[in-house]
Amino acid sequence: MPATPQLHEDRLFPADPATRAIARSLYAGVKSLPIISPHGHTDPRWFSGNEAFDSPADLFLAPDHYLYRMLYSQGISLDALGVPSKAGKPDCDPREAWRLFARHFYLFRGTPSAMWMNHVLGDVFGIGERLNEDTADAIYDAIDAALKTEGFRPRALFDRFNIELLATTESPTDTLDHHHAIASSGWSGRVVTAYRPDPVVDADHEDFRAALEQFGDVTGEDTFTWRGYLAAHRQRRVDFMAAGATSTDHGHPTAATADLDPGEAEVLFDRIVSGKAGAGDAELFRAQMLTEMAAMSLEDGLVMQIHPGSFRNHNAALFASHGRDKGADIPARTDYVHALKPLLNRFGNERGLDIILFTLDETSYTRELAPLAGHYPVLKLGPAWWFHDSPEGMMRFRKQTTETAGFYNTVGFNDDTRAFLSIPARHDMARRVDCAFLAGLVAEHRLTEDEAADLATDLAYTLAKKAYKLDAAN
Repeated sequence: MPATPQLHEDRLFPADPATRAIARSLYAGVKSLPIISPHGHTDPRWFSGNEAFDSPADLFLAPDHYLYRMLYSQGISLDALGVPSKAGKPDCDPREAWRLFARHFYLFRGTPSAMWMNHVLGDVFGIGERLNEDTADAIYDAIDAALKTEGFRPRALFDRFNIELLATTESPTDTLDHHHAIASSGWSGRVVTAYRPDPVVDADHEDFRAALEQFGDVTGEDTFTWRGYLAAHRQRRVDFMAAGATSTDHGHPTAATADLDPGEAEVLFDRIVSGKAGAGDAELFRAQMLTEMAAMSLEDGLVMQIHPGSFRNHNAALFASHGRDKGADIPARTDYVHALKPLLNRFGNERGLDIILFTLDETSYTRELAPLAGHYPVLKLGPAWWFHDSPEGMMRFRKQTTETAGFYNTVGFNDDTRAFLSIPARHDMARRVDCAFLAGLVAEHRLTEDEAADLATDLAYTLAKKAYKLDAAN
């Protein structure tokens, strides 16, 4: 990796020289391992069409809420940054948007976003200058020129980044055309999908009824009957598996699960689709559907990911103007012990079911999540994620979960990003932090260095591959 002012070779390693030397050695053994990216939100059309990326602003700013939420918090308009609204893409000069970003890049000092951005500038584009108002145009021109070359097309970058697998996330109403195009293109890159049923499970979603109708159109099932609705899910899961899916993904407000008898579940569904739902019915339906999805995963083998605890679209005015996923999702307190009990009563001891739990509520790591994953065979812990995808968040995760759940009830790292170019930066950060943590255990004589070296490889590569059943997948 080239050294630039932004990329010190010892970044994120311990300050103590002896421990830092151990971390360096561990990192040397994992820094070049292939990237497994089993959970993310990049656009599959990039890889199906392999067209050149648009301007630097369209590539870096418009899709990345990690960047524009900070700028928005300082009073900068999303329209001025080129972020699409419900009315469409704003009339915004990409260069002016980039200049605005560069002028305010100091806002990101000390944040993981700054580290990711500097990594991309230095490692991907070979730019050694710091991004600021004075360098904005020169850096824009350098990136823009690079994006026009074959070496910066999506597939070329995928190969250059040494990505072994990248999973995108699609809804049950998606035709998966881009995935089919990738599969038939002859390209060797492995881009798979993941089944995200939220739009047809969350009755509080503003497009729920329209999505349910489209769900029926895509599957040919009567999705306004309980039997047809479940059949449609099973059909689409088969379709997604044919497009390479090994996992499902569930982003519910809470971790609530329920285990109603079939008759009660059908009555609940009828209330939901008839518009006669009462208070609490939407939450009960989501809870029941997590258990139904677990039952289907036991049947078809898809790994189930549950990531609750986000108060979605907290900024009502921004949601009205710009819609979902615009940086206004806020973590909330989340219960797991009681919420997951119905599902675990039914499936907690099954050897053929795999459930990965994520959290935005770090207070639950030691109290709930690590003890649960340290007991139930079906459970594994997802990595520090979203707001905690940071050096401090990753280190807290290891410190709070390892003593109870160990390393092997966790699943390595995933980058959970829409920003394709930041994927290597995010994985590099995770590898460095894990090596720093392991180095501390070696320095304290709690691990031998060969054990730490094995663990570093497992955390960077092997655990994710195993947890998401990627060895067995086509």
